[in-house]
Amino acid sequence: MAGTWLAFVATEPVAAQATAEPLTLAAAMDRALAANPTIAAARLGRAINLAGLAVAGERPNPEATIEVEKETPKQSFGFAVPLELGGKRARRIAVSRATLDIGDAELAATIVQVRNDVRRGYFDTLVADARLGVLRELRDVAQRARTTAQTRFELGDAPRLEVLQADLALNTAEAEAISAAGAVEAARSKLNALLGLPLDAVRPLTTTLEPGDAIVAADVVERARGSSTELLVLDRRIDEQRAKLALARALRVPDAVPGVTLTHDAEPEFTYGWRASVAIALPIFTSHKAAATVEDAALRQLAAQREATRLRIVGDVTAAAMATEAQRKAYVQYRDKILPQARQVEELAQDSYRLGQTGLTALLQVLQASRDVRLRSLDVLSQFQTGLADLERTIGAALP
Repeated sequence: MAGTWLAFVATEPVAAQATAEPLTLAAAMDRALAANPTIAAARLGRAINLAGLAVAGERPNPEATIEVEKETPKQSFGFAVPLELGGKRARRIAVSRATLDIGDAELAATIVQVRNDVRRGYFDTLVADARLGVLRELRDVAQRARTTAQTRFELGDAPRLEVLQADLALNTAEAEAISAAGAVEAARSKLNALLGLPLDAVRPLTTTLEPGDAIVAADVVERARGSSTELLVLDRRIDEQRAKLALARALRVPDAVPGVTLTHDAEPEFTYGWRASVAIALPIFTSHKAAATVEDAALRQLAAQREATRLRIVGDVTAAAMATEAQRKAYVQYRDKILPQARQVEELAQDSYRLGQTGLTALLQVLQASRDVRLRSLDVLSQFQTGLADLERTIGAALP
């Protein structure tokens, strides 16, 4: 009975939903990958990194000189080609490739975060719709109680006070339903923004709120170790830092600039002559040793950050898995035991009041208790889905 009730309140139709295309969680994820503006903006970063890779592969331009002098030789035509020694160009390219890999890892992290936001928005909308269903159903019950109270008052079986109490309960239930309807619209607008849909678009959400299998902490910890995008980004940053360290060491090798010069008009000694030269920067004042030390220190810091992040993720994932599993068990208790009992008590209370066996106060107390139980069950279910989203975010990878 409880499962049927949950399915009813989670998918209570709105007029605009009748002809709208249903939206599963998987379809929402696919839609976000194709239309989410945050992901689209993140993807543009790859073009920047590819351009940076092209820049890193450029070679120094040759130099040409022309000299005209009063003394002989009166004209000189020189040509020099700077040579990068020590593998500097290859090291620059390695740094740019590592930067490109970081961009890909950060894009993966952005996609995981957007997927996490979509999961939250999807189930927040479902829970809000379920709350609205509960409150509308209780509003209808309050309406029937108001009708019964009015009938009993007209027959002289109940005082005017019961009619006023029933009116108060009905108006309160109506106000709560109006507030819940606003919460549904707000949650749906937030989800539509993530999916790149018009904010007022209405599409029925068909993925169930029901929790799945038990969550085993050891399994999700292992998944976090193998697929965490946070760790992946740090690994790529470490690779980049190693490449930067190699480049800093290569910069300690002086470059050479070989050149050749054609001379002219040095009469009477010669008409044409030549000379060759090689220029090398002497690493006397700047040896780039300090730069290599900086890059090495940065590499060791990143390695320490990576280990600290790994330990934090293990702790956070374990705690989130245990908390989420506790919420799943609590909801199962509500679904299988508490909600059926609350429904039975509510039905008996309505029958008793309709038959004149109990007063309106007793019925209203039962209805209030039933409302609180149903909403608490939805709170537990909402906390479970929020826990799953937190777990997904902590893992840094999409959950099934």
